[in-house]
Amino acid sequence: MTMSRYARPELERVSKVVDRAAIRLYAEITDDFNPIHVDPDFAATTPMRGIIAHGMLSLNLIWQSLRATYGAQAQEGAKLDVRFTRPVREDDTVSAHGRLREGDAGIYDVTIENQRGEPVISGTLTLSV
Repeated sequence: MTMSRYARPELERVSKVVDRAAIRLYAEITDDFNPIHVDPDFAATTPMRGIIAHGMLSLNLIWQSLRATYGAQAQEGAKLDVRFTRPVREDDTVSAHGRLREGDAGIYDVTIENQRGEPVISGTLTLSV
């Protein structure tokens, strides 16, 4: 692979509605039934004041964005370094995208944001070049 292979200026934007069904399915797949994710009565009593999605449910969108842009092979050796900055709430629509760092082939500043444009996850994605 040459460095120019990973030089597209932006990663494809991908989005997902994080509704109760998606949260429940993710809980079942991962066997993570923390009540903050699946029990609205419990979640309402927490500082979050309601159900929040599993962080990894939203983070997966970065991998989907990478796959949509370069194909599955681009994930081999890729490294992701992120911070979770805001919870994703039930019925949020989240979108992942990335912008190539100027002068750094294969390094993208990535963001997942909610429907209000607020970042919920941000960081860097470094592709193996």
